[in-house]
Amino acid sequence: MGFLEFNILDILDILLVAFLLFQLYKLIKGTVAIRIFIGIAAIYLLWKLVEALQMELLSEILGQFIGVGVLAVIIVFQQELRRFLLMIGNTKFFSKDGVLKFNWINDETAAEVKISDIVMACDEMAKTKTGAIIVITRENGLPNYIETGEIINAKTSNIFLQSVFFKNSPLHDGAVIITGDTIKAARCVLPTIENDSFPSNLGMRHRAAAGITENTDSIAVVVSEERGKISVAYKGQLEISLSANQLKEFLQKELHQ
Repeated sequence: MGFLEFNILDILDILLVAFLLFQLYKLIKGTVAIRIFIGIAAIYLLWKLVEALQMELLSEILGQFIGVGVLAVIIVFQQELRRFLLMIGNTKFFSKDGVLKFNWINDETAAEVKISDIVMACDEMAKTKTGAIIVITRENGLPNYIETGEIINAKTSNIFLQSVFFKNSPLHDGAVIITGDTIKAARCVLPTIENDSFPSNLGMRHRAAAGITENTDSIAVVVSEERGKISVAYKGQLEISLSANQLKEFLQKELHQ
């Protein structure tokens, strides 16, 4: 008799767990939720370790924490859980374009962002004091926020971006979300930052830019309607009053292009 015995059900069990963990990773990658998930997983593994070593007091404490932690996980990951359940309930779940199709590289994310077009559009809109907010996704595709807007799926261009934010355009309110070289949606609703120390002289576009980048890995570019200045938000922090060249250098650095 060997040290470990495996049968077909054990192998199937491992494959199913790996599959579910991979799908969970795809849902939360690029968000602050992944760091919370790693923390919870580390505590769970520590609990199992002290339980195996028969450290009863510490095992009891960690066991109680894990028990209560289930409710905390539901609260913290409510958006991710909602997306996961919607994915399971989707009639295309088992189709060739569903989750069983493993896309290790997202073709849209892999496509290079058209930095020059974004910079030119922001520069022109700054000159005319046309307010705008452009969100550039990275690993997190921001599907929840794309759903709040008008789906476009058009190639990014300087002229198209300016036309979207033109003051008489029906799409000028809200944010444009760009993934790779594609404008995914316009008129998207973004969360605003809740930090009390955020400068009160900055408007809702700046608060939304800081808010969307606070808990995701996206980058948000803002053109102020009042001052005609360009700002960029990343990781919840704002860089204010950038020139077109400074914006281009920032995007090239952060997007590695």
